[in-house]
Amino acid sequence: MLLGLLAAGSRHGYELKRAHDERLPRARPLAFGQVYSTLGRLQRDGLVAPSGQEREGGPERTAYALTADGRAALERWLAEVEPPMPYVASTLFAKVVVALLVADADRARDYLVAQRQAHTERLRELTAVKTAPSASLDDIVAADFAIAHLDADLRWLRTTLDRVADWHREVHS
Repeated sequence: MLLGLLAAGSRHGYELKRAHDERLPRARPLAFGQVYSTLGRLQRDGLVAPSGQEREGGPERTAYALTADGRAALERWLAEVEPPMPYVASTLFAKVVVALLVADADRARDYLVAQRQAHTERLRELTAVKTAPSASLDDIVAADFAIAHLDADLRWLRTTLDRVADWHREVHS
């Protein structure tokens, strides 16, 4: 991501963090330490190079620019198709499985209903963000991505609620 942000021109770490957080408004914000440690690795690997010093009413800041190798690495990264995730890795999934292991069906059902309600509320919030007159393309694309994932979770929650109800009926019949 940092290579992509540097493709538009040299920037120092604070500008990179701010650009990341603005371009990916629904993503987890980057920590400054993460930006600078990543820049250090990118410099070590020859993908970025210092391009000057700036001082804007504060400490000196080193600006970084892509190298030719960095631009080539960015192009390779953009050309790679991301493989679908091979494993289910979700706190939501883990909680449901554990609730079914350690709790009775009623408690698991209560958790699933509460989670469905939380997902539905988040879906409403994201729909409002996406349809706001001031929504940027970044906002809309991020909201669409999150909405698609929430929708998949909601379908899974409904299916799981049905399975828990069926299981409860079989056990208590």
